[in-house]
Amino acid sequence: MRWLVKMRAGWPRVSLRGWRTARVMSDVVTPVVAGLAALLSGGMPAHAAQPRVPQLDSEVVEVLRERPLSAQEKAWRALRAQARARPTDVALATQVAWQALRWARQDGDPRWLGQAQAALTPWWSQPAPPDEVRLLRATIWQSTHEFDAALRDLHALVRARPDQPQAWLTLASVLQVTGQYDEAQSACNALKPAGAPWHAQACALELHSLRGDAGAADAAQRGLAELVTRAPRELSGYLNLIRAELAQRQGQPDKAAALYQAVLAAEDDAYTQGAYVDLLLDQGRAAEVVSLLKGRERNDALLLRLAQAYAVTGDAALDRSVQALRARFAAAHERGDSVHRREEARFTLHLLKRPQEALRLAQLNWQVQKEPADARILLEAAQAAGEPQAADAVRAFMRRWGWSDKRLEAWL
Repeated sequence: MRWLVKMRAGWPRVSLRGWRTARVMSDVVTPVVAGLAALLSGGMPAHAAQPRVPQLDSEVVEVLRERPLSAQEKAWRALRAQARARPTDVALATQVAWQALRWARQDGDPRWLGQAQAALTPWWSQPAPPDEVRLLRATIWQSTHEFDAALRDLHALVRARPDQPQAWLTLASVLQVTGQYDEAQSACNALKPAGAPWHAQACALELHSLRGDAGAADAAQRGLAELVTRAPRELSGYLNLIRAELAQRQGQPDKAAALYQAVLAAEDDAYTQGAYVDLLLDQGRAAEVVSLLKGRERNDALLLRLAQAYAVTGDAALDRSVQALRARFAAAHERGDSVHRREEARFTLHLLKRPQEALRLAQLNWQVQKEPADARILLEAAQAAGEPQAADAVRAFMRRWGWSDKRLEAWL
C-alpha cells in the first residue's frame, strides 16, 4: 500500500489514488540517478548531490528542453519562486514538496524527491518538526528505503494524531514492505476510526492477499472486485492495481494484463508500467515491451526492463542500454546509495550473467524489504548460483505467512 496524498490548508487529506512508493528504482518508483544530481533550479541537498564524471562519450547526462514551458511547468516555477521568497512558510514548503512527490510517483525520476526534501530544508533535521513536515519526511524516507527513519516519524505522528488517516496509511505501507504483517494489520485497523473506511477495507484486503494460502488469496480477490463496485470512483485504479498483482500471484496473467491496461488507460504512472511489462516479459512478449518503453529510458527501472527485452529480441541497442545501467549503478555506489539492490541484482543476474554477485545483492536486499519481487530475485539468483539453500530465508518467510505465488513455485 503506497498512497499519494493531496494537500490542502493544514493537514493533507487522504487521496483515493494509489501510491506505489518506497520504490524509486525498485519496483519502480526507484530509479537510480544517472546524470547530474537535481538541477531543477534548486536541486537536492548538498549531501545528496555528488559530482560524477561520465565514463562514455555517448552517455546522456541531461536532456535539454526543446519546447516552451507548459502551463503546469510555469505554475510549478511560480510556486517554487514563492517558496524561495518565503523560506520559513511551512504551508508553501509542504505544497511544493507534495507536488514534487506526485511527480516522482508519476515518472519515477528521483530528482523530484530531492526537490521535495530541499523544500523542507528549514525543518528537515528537527527532531519534532510540524506534523505536515513530519509526514512528508517520512514519505521521502519511505521512498528512499530509509525505513527505520520513516517508522520513527510515522509512529510519532500516529501517537500525536491518531485521527490522521494518511499517517496510518503510510505506516501500513512501510510495515507491509518490510514484512511486519501483524503491525501492518493494526495500522489498517486504525483507518476506519480515523475516518477512512474505504481505505481501511482496501488496506486489509491487500494485506490479507499476502498473508494467507490460495484460499485466502481467492477471498481477497473477490473482496477487492466487490469493493470496486462500491468504493468511490477515484479508488478504482488503486484497487485494480492490487487485483492485477494478486492475479499474477494466482497464475492468471490474462486477467492481470487486462487490469493493468485498465489502470494505465486512466493514468500512465511508472510503477504500473513497470509491473505490466514484467508480466509481458514473463510471457515472452519482449517485442511489445520494446514498443512500450522506447523513449522512457530516463527512468532507470524502465530502462532495465527495456534492456531485458533487447536481450531477448537481439536489438543492437542492448549494449548501449547495459552501459548506461552500469554507469547509473556505479553512480549510486559512489553516493553510498543502497536503495536499488533488487534492481541491481536483477541486472547482474539477467544481463551481466554473474549469479554469485546477483545472489549477494539479492540477499542484502531481502534484509531490507520483503515483497514478492524481492523473494523472486533471491530465489532466482540462488538457483542460478547453484546455492538454492541461500534462499531458505525466503522459503521460511513464505511458510510463516502462507504466501501463495504461482510465479515462485519453480524455485520452491
